[in-house]
Amino acid sequence: MKFQPSVHLPCHPWMAMVILPLLPLLLLLVPLAAAQWSSCSKSDDYKSNSTYEANLGLLSSTLPKKAASSTTLFATGIMGNVPDVVYALTLCRGDSNASACESCVTTAFQDLRQLCPYKKNAAVYYDPCMLKFSNKNFLAATTVNDPLMIVNTKNFTTNADITQRLLFTLINSTAQLAANSLRRFSTSRLDVGSSPTLYCLMQCMPDLIPHDCESCFQDILNITLEYLGGKQGGRVLGTRCYMRYEMYPFFQGDPTLRIINLAPHVPTINNTTTPATVYPQSQPPDAAPPPEGKVTGQEHKGRKSRKRALWIIVVVATLLSILMCFICFIVWKRRKGKVNINNQAATNRPEEYALVWRLEERSSEFTLFDFPEILQATHNFSKENLLGQGGFGPVYKGQLPDGMEIAVKRLASHSGQGFTEFKNEVELIAKLQHNNLVKLLGCCIQGEEKLLVYEYLPNKSLDFFIFDENRTTLVDWEKRRVIIEGIAQGLLYLHKHSRLRIIHRDLKASNILLDQDMNPKISDFGLAKIFSSNDTQGSTKRVVGTYGYMSPEYASEGIYSIKSDVFSFGVLFLEILSGKRNSRFHQCEDFLNLLGYSWYLWEGGRWLELLDVSIVTEVHTTEARRYINIALMCVQESADDRPTMSDVVAMLNSESVIIPEPNSPAYVNVRVSKVVPCSNNDVTITEDPNGR
Repeated sequence: MKFQPSVHLPCHPWMAMVILPLLPLLLLLVPLAAAQWSSCSKSDDYKSNSTYEANLGLLSSTLPKKAASSTTLFATGIMGNVPDVVYALTLCRGDSNASACESCVTTAFQDLRQLCPYKKNAAVYYDPCMLKFSNKNFLAATTVNDPLMIVNTKNFTTNADITQRLLFTLINSTAQLAANSLRRFSTSRLDVGSSPTLYCLMQCMPDLIPHDCESCFQDILNITLEYLGGKQGGRVLGTRCYMRYEMYPFFQGDPTLRIINLAPHVPTINNTTTPATVYPQSQPPDAAPPPEGKVTGQEHKGRKSRKRALWIIVVVATLLSILMCFICFIVWKRRKGKVNINNQAATNRPEEYALVWRLEERSSEFTLFDFPEILQATHNFSKENLLGQGGFGPVYKGQLPDGMEIAVKRLASHSGQGFTEFKNEVELIAKLQHNNLVKLLGCCIQGEEKLLVYEYLPNKSLDFFIFDENRTTLVDWEKRRVIIEGIAQGLLYLHKHSRLRIIHRDLKASNILLDQDMNPKISDFGLAKIFSSNDTQGSTKRVVGTYGYMSPEYASEGIYSIKSDVFSFGVLFLEILSGKRNSRFHQCEDFLNLLGYSWYLWEGGRWLELLDVSIVTEVHTTEARRYINIALMCVQESADDRPTMSDVVAMLNSESVIIPEPNSPAYVNVRVSKVVPCSNNDVTITEDPNGR
């Protein structure tokens, strides 16, 4: 996801004439706005005394009270009719109270009219609350949506690499807890070793379901990794969710989550960050001032120092602004001659690839479909043909004139999967042939439309069965065993036996489709990477994937390898055995995720309690222990300790292969402060009494 700066200023030579005289005044005014950040649209203005202004006024009189009276301190509102309709959304922080919430939202409406005069689309963020209104309906959006980023310019100084890794763990754990809480809000504190204490707060809109909340937080994590690396504090503020972390306490009350112990071995992190336009970060409150009327000698010296520092800042900033305007002038001149060329090249790329694919289809089973043909097959993408909503867009069932049933993935323009990912998926899957990989029949490109056409699989995806308490009984132990082994065979093909060496990078239950005989097929290759035979690992600054399935080295450092897929497979393995989601794990004992709970049962010799109650009487005790052992081998903290998929397949297919004892999984030491009892399967182990 690309970060969109909240303010875009064109670089013109005359900017220096405007900026320089105003710069000292602007510097003096910055502290007055330190607690608010706003975003205004460039177009869509309304006029004074217009119907739109009247509708906005009505909302400003009702929405603050509506939010304050809500148990979640959240409210939305719609006022008027098109073209003068106003959509509004407000949320107060989870540690706020009703009176403070009402006051903050009232102030937000007043301030936005000053900050964004006569703008139909505007948003403002304060510490206690946020407010957005627009003439376009944004209330159904689930993404972070044009975020603002506030960065503390100071870097970590103590154990910087380790602290950055710990920060990611803190944010990841806080996000999981917030997404699955009733108010979609969570706070946390991390105290580990000699690293500095870290505090975090995350919240998303209470009307989001946990999955959408997690997706929104995933966008925030990606931004944090790309732009906030090594910084002592920062915030990512979005319309549907936001995050803040600091090295000092900034929220009310005790944290929901406290992390006090993690594995001591932490790999090094690359703290290189991408430059971005940012707001200045607020600093921790100063010490209390002396009593009124008394000025200490120390304070008098401090005032003189501050005055001197202010003049230095003004002079330096003035010189920097001159340099900035000069650079802007050079860049502006160069860009002016390149825009048309770049736009033309970008426009032609899809058509060029379509031509190549049309030539390739002559010698393969791959088909480049015409758009009218897809429209007819899906009945104009009717609701009756909608199979589900994927990560990059909706999926529709269709039927070709010859009677063949197909599944069509229609990539949404706002999905985040651009033409590069689309091309990646087409070129990868078209060259792959395996019983446990979904078959890509072809694609379609016309204008903004990008469509992928797959074989139709009637039994939907794996998560449809194993995470539903009613449908889970349809997947008995034998079916689960076949599914586990099939996924393993599919991954082994990708890693070793295909013409291309491929790392999937997004293996999860919803990406495992099931045919009519419940055989698994791995799907969704939009994030996959090709490896050469000599490579052992790669790295990326843009970490993409799904909560709960990402290996620790990939999540924190962007390092991926075949062992990253092995980790994802291990998480999926445990989910199939237990019928529980790792990312939305129902808190058992004091563990926040399935990995920690599985390890807790394994070490205590109670591993049989991990199995889904619907299969616990069907599986032999020794076989169950063996499968859990293999799964735990795959999710070990260190990538070097994890087996390859060749090893996994060998262990699954032969009881003669000796399986070593696993080490502690990743993320296992993340605990919560409140203990919730976990349901017990009430199973007695009658075999292998000396087993763990």
